[in-house]
Amino acid sequence: MIEQKVSGTVYGVVLNDHASLRKIGSEVLAGAPYKGAPKAPAMYIKPANTRVACGSAVELPAGASAVEVGASVGLLMGRAAGRLSRAEALDAVAGIVLAADLSLPHASYYRPAIREKCFDASLPIGSVKPLVDLAGLVIVTEIDGEVVDERSLADLVRDPVQLLVDVTEFMTLAEGDLLLVGVAYMAPQAIAGSQVRISAAGLGSLQFSITGARA
Repeated sequence: MIEQKVSGTVYGVVLNDHASLRKIGSEVLAGAPYKGAPKAPAMYIKPANTRVACGSAVELPAGASAVEVGASVGLLMGRAAGRLSRAEALDAVAGIVLAADLSLPHASYYRPAIREKCFDASLPIGSVKPLVDLAGLVIVTEIDGEVVDERSLADLVRDPVQLLVDVTEFMTLAEGDLLLVGVAYMAPQAIAGSQVRISAAGLGSLQFSITGARA
C-alpha cells in the first residue's frame, strides 16, 4: 500500500506530444506570438481547488457548455528533487496517478489560461499506484461508454524521465508535488450529463461525471 498522497503543488505541461504539435501546425508556432516551438517545458499550475477524487461530479462553470478532457498521468514526488539526472529521476517518484486535466476549450496557450484551466473540480485524480513501465503506456478515454481517444506516452516530446530532468533543471519539486506529463491539444469534449472513464494498464480507472452549471 502506498501511503503517499498529493499534498503539494500540481504542475501540468502543454505541447509535450508530437500529435499536438502537428495539430497546431508549424506555421502557427513559427509566427507571433510563439516564435517557435517551446525550448523548455511549457508549464502551468492546477491549484488546490481543482482537485477531486474518482467518482466526483464536476460542475461546468457558468456559461460553459463543454469541457475538454485531457487524459494524463501524474508523477507523485516522494522527496524534494532538484537537478535530477536521467539515471536517478524515477528514484524521486513515489507513485503514479491517473488524471483528467479538464479545461474550457481555448485556442491559444500564449497567455495563462487561468479561467479555462483552474475552475473548481477541474482535476479529477485517481489513487496513487506503484510506478509501472511508462515507455509505451496507453491512456484510454471513454465518454458515455464510447472510446473517444487513446494516447501513448511513446508520443511524448519529453518522456516522463526527461520531463523530470528538464523541470528540475530550473526548479525544485517538493515531496507531495504532482507533475502531469502532458495533455493533448484540443482533447475530446464532454458535456453536461456525460459519464467519463479514463484507464491505463496497471493503473485501473478514473471515473467521474459532468453536470450543468447551477442556475
